[in-house]
Parts: sequence; structure tokens; C-alpha cells
Amino acid sequence: MKKATNYLLVALILIGSACQQKAKEESQAEEVAAISDDERMAWWRDAKFGMFIHWGAYAVPGGERNGEVCKGGAEWIMDKLDYTIEDYENQVVANFNPTQFDAKKWVGMAKDAGMKYIVITSKHHDGFCLWDSEVTDYDIMDSSPFKRDIIKELSVACKEAGIKFCFYHSIVDWHHPQAQAPLYPNYNAGQKDQSVFNPEFPKYYENYLKPQVKELLTNYGDVGVVWFDGDWIPDYTTEMGKEMYNMILEMQPRTIVNNRVDKGRNGMEGMDKEGNFAGDFGTPEQEIPATGIDEDWESCMTMNGSWGYKPSDTNWKSSEDLIQKLVDIVSKGGNFLLNIGPDPQGLFPPESVERLSDMGDWIDVNGEALYGASASPYDRPEWGRYTAKEGVIYAHVFDWPEDGVLKINSEIKVKKASLLADGTQVLSFDESGIALPAEAVDGAVSVIKIEL
Repeated sequence: MKKATNYLLVALILIGSACQQKAKEESQAEEVAAISDDERMAWWRDAKFGMFIHWGAYAVPGGERNGEVCKGGAEWIMDKLDYTIEDYENQVVANFNPTQFDAKKWVGMAKDAGMKYIVITSKHHDGFCLWDSEVTDYDIMDSSPFKRDIIKELSVACKEAGIKFCFYHSIVDWHHPQAQAPLYPNYNAGQKDQSVFNPEFPKYYENYLKPQVKELLTNYGDVGVVWFDGDWIPDYTTEMGKEMYNMILEMQPRTIVNNRVDKGRNGMEGMDKEGNFAGDFGTPEQEIPATGIDEDWESCMTMNGSWGYKPSDTNWKSSEDLIQKLVDIVSKGGNFLLNIGPDPQGLFPPESVERLSDMGDWIDVNGEALYGASASPYDRPEWGRYTAKEGVIYAHVFDWPEDGVLKINSEIKVKKASLLADGTQVLSFDESGIALPAEAVDGAVSVIKIEL
């Protein structure tokens, strides 16, 4: 009788647990259905400016091996300078010990620069993970001397500062035997032959890639964006992309996913002309579309030429250029995801810190013309760009008119014009344009607020 009672008790517990799980799944499904795409995208569309962080063990060699500098981004050094997996583990990962890493300082610099979200590389193509993964020992806690969960610390710092925490995740994995092409048994295939398939890739996808994404969505709080890369490899299919996208929204219904979750969508396009699945926003890389894109998009860009830390690359964009690029992107309806490549100690390069500070100073004065602004409803003027809000047009002047008159689009009916940097300084206007002070207010971009 006692045994029967125990069996009944266990059965009731199992039934109750199953019912709870079913109720939870139904609740999640209802939440997914209840949240519109516009609701999910609202914060991102208003944010305009985010920080991309490419950081991992590849910061240790800094793009150089035995006196040879790899071409392109330093984060590709495993592929470009022919590391075997064993050499990469012993020479690079084993020496990754960023004792100067301070998540709060990183987030503080992003916030001071006017950035509203941070996208950190949880795993790049080399396969090394910046969090404590239960799926593998090839991570920051088990394979490096650092023994701290970088993703955890950064996610906590973002939450405390009111910054949206997001992560980049590579579909490519040069370290995993089921993800790399099988022609190279002791070496990662990388880009050596993109036509070679690995017949075991579906196992990698099912038993490694998906579980790791689930870990990141389960253990690190709310995730603003999942930013995929590596969709170009032949093994990854659009069916996998669709499944991944749906899985993410089931787990976190408010999360946004970039278009590279889908096969062959790497670049500017988001939805194709038939409206087929392709993620939530387009991702032009190192470029700004001439006229923008008809759907949501975000331009990701480096400050020099490399995504990862590369001290030999001194071709830094100026602060003025970066501010103008930010304005140009927003004027076309996009977001700007600007990259930082921290050094092996966990510090931002001083050139990056200087540019972040300059951009933050400019945004402190002119942020009203960016955050929540929409694309220009007018053709691009010769002197700069327009952004818009209800009842207001912002004229972003790159080239200060020599004659002191800002010639604006004839469709703009001016009620009042003033300097955004000094709202008390009202500017006179007539049919010929808006009369400006003799000198520009800001060397990079001066903003005129035009009330309609």
C-alpha cells in the first residue's frame, strides 16, 4: 500500500511538472504572438548609436606572428597566419590573461560616448568562448588563466548603467571538428576552401551551436540583440537560420536578431522582395548605403582597419569623420555600431578612448537631433545632412557656408531657427535661407534646429 502511494505521489509530481512546463511554453508562445515587431524594435530604432567590441584570445598576438603581420582584421590571425589548433591553444589562448579588464569602465566609456547598447563577441571564428560554457572547456574559465566570466561581468555592468546588453556569436568555428571542413584534419579550414562541406556540421549545429546560444539567453539576463556572423559557410542552411531565429524569440520574445542568422543574408539586405525570412535588420559592413535601405539597418564599422586589436594598424579615422558618419547614417534611417578592439590586458586603445570622448562631447550638445530622430524627408543638401522629428527639422552643417547663408530645401517652411548648441540664439531667415553666425559652432558638425 505504501509503495502504491509513493508511485501515485511520483506520478502526480511528474504530471504537475509537465503541466507547469506546458503552461510555461504556452505563456511564452502567447508573449511572442502578443509582441509586435514594432514593439520589439522600438528601443533599437531610437538608440541610433551602439558599441561593437571584438575581443578574445586573438588580442594576444595582435595580428602579428613571428614578425609577419596578417592581412585584414587581427581577429582572423588563426586563419591568416596558419595556426594549427594545438598551436593556437598553447600560444594564444593559454596566454590570454586580461587582468586590467573592468566591465564598469568599459560600459562607462560607452555611456559617456552616447552609446545606448553594447554588442560583445561571445565567440568569434576561432571558437574561443568568453563565458563559462557548460558545452565545452574551450572557454575563458577552463582554457585561459583568467578564470572570470567576461560575459557575466559585462551583462551586469550594462544592466546597472541602463545600457542594452547584446552579444555577437559566430556560426563559424575553426576549433570544432564538426564545424571546420574535414580536408584539414590538423588545421582549421577557415577560408581556405569555402566549397568544402563537413557532413557532421548538423551535429555541431544541434549539439554545440544551439546549446551555446541557449546558455547565453538563459544565464545573462535580458539580451537586446543577438548578432550572428559566419552565415556564408556552405554547411549552414536557411532552415537552420529560421529555426535559430524562432528559438531565440521563444526564449526571449523581445530580443532582436540581425539578418546574418539567415543563410546568405550577409550585408545590406534584410527582407528580400518576396518578404522571406531574413532576421530583423540589415548589416552593411564598413560602408554606408548611399540612400539608406528600405527596412531597418545598422552600419558596423571599425575606427581603424581591424576589428580585433592590431597595434600595427595606425590608420585611424578622425573624430570629425566618425561624427559625420554617425550623422550621415542617422539621416538615412540607420544605426551606427562602432567597433572597439581592446588590447590583451583588457584596455581600450588610447586612440579609441580619445575618439569616444570627442563623440560623447558632441552628442552631449547635439543628441536631441539624433536619438529618436527619423531619416531626412528631403534630398541630401550639399552642406551636410537633415534629420527629422515631428514638427522639427535638424540641419547638420558639415561645411559652413562662406556667405553666411544656409540654403535649405524649399519645402521646409520655417517658423523658428536657432542653434541647437545655444537655443537662446535665434537666427533670422527669409526666402534665401537662414542667416548664420560668421563661424561654425562646431568643427565637425554644427546643428541648426528648424521649427516648422
